[in-house]
Parts: sequence; structure tokens; C-alpha cells
Amino acid sequence: MTPASVTSCRGPIKRRELLRLGLAGLGSLSLAELFRLRARAGRPQGRRNTLLVVWCHGGASHLETYDPKPLAPSEYRGPYRPIASRVPGLHLCELLPRHAQVAHRFTLLRSLVHGGVCHDSGPQQIFTGRPVALARLRADYPDLFSVTHYLHGDEASVLPSYVGVSPIPYLGAAFLGNAHEPFVVGGDPNRPEFQVPNIALRDGQAVTRIDGRMGLRQQFDRLSRVRDRDRSRSFDTFQEQAWRMVTGPEARRAFDLNLEAPRLRDRYGRNTWGQQCLMARRLAEAGVELVTVSLAGPLCGRVQNWDDHAVNHHVFDAMRQRAPYFDQAVSALIEDLHQRGLDQNVLLVVGGDFGRTPRISYAADSGSGVTQPGRDHWPHANSFLFSGGNIRAGQVIGRTDRLGEHASDGRVGVGDFAATLYQHLGIDHERATISDPAGRPIPILPEGRPIPELLGAVR
Repeated sequence: MTPASVTSCRGPIKRRELLRLGLAGLGSLSLAELFRLRARAGRPQGRRNTLLVVWCHGGASHLETYDPKPLAPSEYRGPYRPIASRVPGLHLCELLPRHAQVAHRFTLLRSLVHGGVCHDSGPQQIFTGRPVALARLRADYPDLFSVTHYLHGDEASVLPSYVGVSPIPYLGAAFLGNAHEPFVVGGDPNRPEFQVPNIALRDGQAVTRIDGRMGLRQQFDRLSRVRDRDRSRSFDTFQEQAWRMVTGPEARRAFDLNLEAPRLRDRYGRNTWGQQCLMARRLAEAGVELVTVSLAGPLCGRVQNWDDHAVNHHVFDAMRQRAPYFDQAVSALIEDLHQRGLDQNVLLVVGGDFGRTPRISYAADSGSGVTQPGRDHWPHANSFLFSGGNIRAGQVIGRTDRLGEHASDGRVGVGDFAATLYQHLGIDHERATISDPAGRPIPILPEGRPIPELLGAVR
């Protein structure tokens, strides 16, 4: 990597919530309008499979997580050793002992390759299945979450079908429109006072006021239909859905971690990442089709992400600091999904922007000025974990060379990665199309086929 590519890194970005209540006034029913817009693409019949993505924002080192290289020379090899797992021959970095105990529940992909060298283009390529030529904070093409939402719409439910529990940065619905962006859950669910905005008002007087306004709205609607019987109804199922989401108990229960046993909350970890992953499991169990969790913030260290350039972090100290939280939350999520029988329909995917440079770099820390080791951006070898989704678990797909620099066997491109996720979601990636800004149909993927070792044996 060049010095310019290092210093131009973007850190975590803040995204404002995309949905607002909008039920208080007669002319501002934004939540209901959202449900209406989403439903235009058609509603799925019956419960669909769920995709749950846990994202390491900034790009975790593959060598210090899922692809250790203990025999590499000292200028590549870090201080941590590989450990055996419950799967013969599958070794992980010693920082992930809990992962090792549940290795029979997941499969590792060690050979994902793409051309996204920055934090925006990395996830944009991975989740659109398309090359990204220019660095953009928002992709020109919608991500697969938004495409799926566009194709499937929302079920007639009190819960949205696409929820971002701290969404993955730099993604978006692009020309499909805001109706296909995630319902955003920000904040720290580990805090006692945590609440999800726009979900289930607890103030009885506020609920009474909204009930009254909804009743008044119905009266206006009846008068409108008398005046114009051909007009589409304005008080409809979508407004009822928004009303139930705000005033009813069902949505609050789905997001309420206090309903979980204290022992289970402890198992995930009483910290931001642990409770975010637990909330994601609750949403998947409640039938939400698309759930994303982005792991960032103070648990990552000083710059609050996994972007372990030497100017940002002492890479090995940073990994040792954050690994216990990551290891506990992800392994608990894997176990919980399987113990609850959700592993047949919920596919968990864990990964990040890209891998990190196998050759260790050194630079002065931007805070202290002390020279320290780091690893830079490396899209030529990236590791992902897959669990659930009725896949074949307990295996390793692909391989990198002895230095961890390049995929030497079983290379997987972003089109193949996206095709695999679309297949799990029941979408024919070869035939499905969306409409571009001019209204012309375009394929959702230009190329790619599902990873055969992952899904081929069970589909």
C-alpha cells in the first residue's frame, strides 16, 4: 500500500436515522408511507429465510482471526499462534478460543478477492457484486439488502423486514429510493436506558392522543370516499401497520432485551457488541428478513474501528483488546441460533471490508508519536464466516498462499459471494431484475454463481 492510501482512510461515519414517527399529524404519515412504498414491490408469501450479517467495520486482519500463518517469516508473522478447533485440521488464531469450540457450527471462506481498496468501495463491491470505479460515500448501485427488499417488499407485519442494528457504512438503496433503506437502530443496547425510537410508545397519554388522531383520520377518510368513491383509500393497511408498530406491544417485545434471561445476556457479553448481536438474534427469530450489525465504536480502540494502520493502532495490541468481545458475541450468536433451531432458515455471515496486509508495516502513532506495527488494506485475500442457513458446516473453503497474500485455491469473487446470499434469500440472481432510474430493467448481478461447497450439497 502507498502512504497516500493509508492516510486517506476514512473512519466510522455517522448515519442519521432514516425513519421518523410521523403519526402525530394528519398530513405527515411518513412511517405509513414507508410501508406503502415498500409494499409496491409485492409481499412475500409465508416466512422467508433470514440473512444476518455481522460486520467488522474497517476490515479485520485475516491473519489474526480466521487465517493464521504461523510458518510465515517474521516480517509477516504476528505474535499470536494458531489453535486447534473442534474440526480436525481447522485452526484459528489463539485470540478466538470460543470460536474454536463452535467450529463444527460454521464454515470458513478464506479466498474472497475484490478490488475495493478503501472502506467505501470494499463493502460496496462485496454487497453489490459489482466493481466500484470511484470512491463514493454512497454506492451508485443498490446493495443486495435493498435489492432484496425491493423484490420482496414488507410483510403485513408490525416489524420492518430490513433492520440495521448500527448499519453497515457506505451502503444504500441508491436509485431504488429511501423506502428500501434499513430501519436504523442506533445507540448502545447495553445501556439500561436504551430505547429504540419510533417503536411502541410507552406513554399512555401519547398513545391515547394518537388513537384519537387516527380516529379523526378515519372520519376524514370516510368523508373522502363518499365524495370520491374511485379514490384509493388513504387510511389503509399501511397506516394501520405503522400505527400498530408505534402503539402496540409486539414491536417493543422484539427489540426488548430485558425479556431475555440474564444468564443468556451474560453469555453474549454485557457490552455493546454482545447486546447488538443478541438483538439481531431476536429480530431474526421474530421474522425480520434482513438484519445487519456493524461492530465499531469504543470497543475497537482509539479510532473506534478495525482499521489497524500503524498510524491508528498497534495492530496486535488492538486485536488483543477487542478480540474477547468479538469472540464472545459471535460464538454466542452461533450457538444460540442452533440451539433455537433457527439455523435452518437464518444464515449468519461474519466479515469486514477486506483483509490486512500480510507484511507488517511500521509508522508513528498519530496520537503518541511512538513507532508501532500495523497492517494496511488488503483486498486480495479476505476471510468470511458462514453459519446456519442449512449449509455444510465444519469445513474450510479456499486457501491463501503461505504468506496470506493471495488466494491460491478456490478464489471467490464478489459476484459469487452475492449470488450465494441471493440464493439463500430465494432470489434467482440470473433472472431477477430491478428498474434503473430510466425505468429500464437491469439484472441484479452481472455475473457470479453460488459457492458450490457452501450451498450446493443442500439445495
